[in-house]
Amino acid sequence: MRPVAIVSDSTHYLPPELTREAAISQVSLYVRSGEHQQREADITNYAAFYRGIAGSGDLPSTSQPSIGDFTAAYEPLLEAGHDIVSVHLSAGVSGTHGAALQAKALIDERGGPGRIEVVDSHSACGGLGCVVLASSAVARAGGDTDAVVARATAAAGLMRLWFCVDTLEYLQRGGRIGRAAAWLGGALQIKPILSIESDILPIERVRTAGRAFERMVEYMRTLQADGVDAWVVQHIQAEGRAQALVERGREVFGNEPLWVSEVGPVIGTYTGPGLLGVGGIPGRLLAA
Repeated sequence: MRPVAIVSDSTHYLPPELTREAAISQVSLYVRSGEHQQREADITNYAAFYRGIAGSGDLPSTSQPSIGDFTAAYEPLLEAGHDIVSVHLSAGVSGTHGAALQAKALIDERGGPGRIEVVDSHSACGGLGCVVLASSAVARAGGDTDAVVARATAAAGLMRLWFCVDTLEYLQRGGRIGRAAAWLGGALQIKPILSIESDILPIERVRTAGRAFERMVEYMRTLQADGVDAWVVQHIQAEGRAQALVERGREVFGNEPLWVSEVGPVIGTYTGPGLLGVGGIPGRLLAA
């Protein structure tokens, strides 16, 4: 049996030490401003990036990795004797999953030496990260491709994620507003709470940032009551609020978060600064 390598994309925003520990290979999405295109993975100064989009009339554009990016990631792993499970950003909001499938088909046509399976996480950011970590746990314990795919699919089905944003303006301008379009108009002045599956899903509208924060705490209590005990907090240029949410989360869950991190430019282009998110899965899915 060939060992299984895990590949994902840059929109999980896992801390680098976790990706190293979990042996996760990464394919980066892209951000383009005018004629200048960068790999998201190469953008390290998030503060400067978010200052730039807050003061600009034109948002950057984002794009999925190319088929060549995926084959460049897959082929060395296959040649080294691995099978691959490639876990990605929801296909409902990005073509990344589709590009990975095309790369798989191309390698299969060439008679590649191993097996590649591509999994849609039906999430992004912390949701994707949790699915990736669950997949890695099985792979590192020696599970075969079928076992890793089964764990990834189970984690994607049980993963839950909410995030609040300061405004719907960025989602509207970026064309990614999804079903939350029903909230446009005067709703640009409220604090939307959203989720992501195959689309951006509207959850609730509140009038103040304070109420949005307390709703996120209430959501953590719901998660805990439903058996979620492995949780994550993410933010965009809102470190203080994120740390306050972590403190409340420790009280709710009785343990530390899996990680706390800042969401990067590909997702942040469409949400803008001020995002605060929380999600999680049952911790048993992170065990071998």
